[in-house]
Amino acid sequence: MKLPHRRHVLRLAAGAAALPAVSSVARAQSYPSRPVRIVVGAAAGSSPDIVGRLVGQWLSERLGQPFVTENRPGAGGNIGTEAVVRGSPDGHTLLLATSNNAINATLYDKLNFNFIRDIAPVAGIIRFSNVMVVHPSFRAKTVPEFIAYAKAHPGKINMASSGNATPLHVAGELFKMMAGVDLVHVAYRGEPVARPDLLSGQVQTMFGVVPSSLPYILNNQMRALAVTTEKRLEVLPDVPAMAEFLPGYEASGWYGIAAPKDTPREIVETLNAAINAGLTDSKVKVRLAELGCLVYPGTPAEFRTFVAGEIDKWAKVIRTVGLKPE
Repeated sequence: MKLPHRRHVLRLAAGAAALPAVSSVARAQSYPSRPVRIVVGAAAGSSPDIVGRLVGQWLSERLGQPFVTENRPGAGGNIGTEAVVRGSPDGHTLLLATSNNAINATLYDKLNFNFIRDIAPVAGIIRFSNVMVVHPSFRAKTVPEFIAYAKAHPGKINMASSGNATPLHVAGELFKMMAGVDLVHVAYRGEPVARPDLLSGQVQTMFGVVPSSLPYILNNQMRALAVTTEKRLEVLPDVPAMAEFLPGYEASGWYGIAAPKDTPREIVETLNAAINAGLTDSKVKVRLAELGCLVYPGTPAEFRTFVAGEIDKWAKVIRTVGLKPE
């Protein structure tokens, strides 16, 4: 039997070694091959829904297939998250991940998934600040004055929130922990429901979302004491950051895109590049800045590290306060 020539063997070996790389390139080039679902764990018309549709629009334009938002609200976003976790890891089912996911990882004892283990982080989209506001008649005009008054009147100040264990609630609980004050939490079913009671003075303070609070602050219907990002915001330049009074305080909301675990790396990288490209649009950046939001581009690894840090941060608050889901 004639043995194959050594050079022929080497060519075959080289070709075999190149097959995985060729397969990866082909898979990336053929993605997406059909419409892609972006699952949003909130109702239509909500802030996550609006952002999900915006992202879907520019991904459709860049990748040539429809990216369709699918609303799956319920259980603090867990229903939508589980739908994605159980989805096929082929890049055609994505999740609009939010700060709720970081809170829920500790808040719920018996989830059917582990968020950080069972998702593949793709990219951050935005971070947005909350703002500590009080009724204009409240005597404290600064955070130090508020803390001094709260310590002198423990249990006498009502703190509204958008609901038990929501991002706005845990932002307030982090403030209570770090400031050492006793505020009475009053949970509402959403920030819009809580706002009228703050405007009327029935509750004295709230940690609200900047975009929805901004008109009331500018019209002097609310007094802003501090924003919850590490630094001041361009849209509220005279309002200090909470960290100026409580070093280390930070409680930003955030949105990003995630996929089921085991989604091929080249597909994750294709999505990451397309999302980051959309975030460089100057009009998008200006519009988001006007709403108190910041674009949050980065690599999948950076987004994973960020999410893990958020889970750890809110776990400490939830366990210290003893928060439980409703």
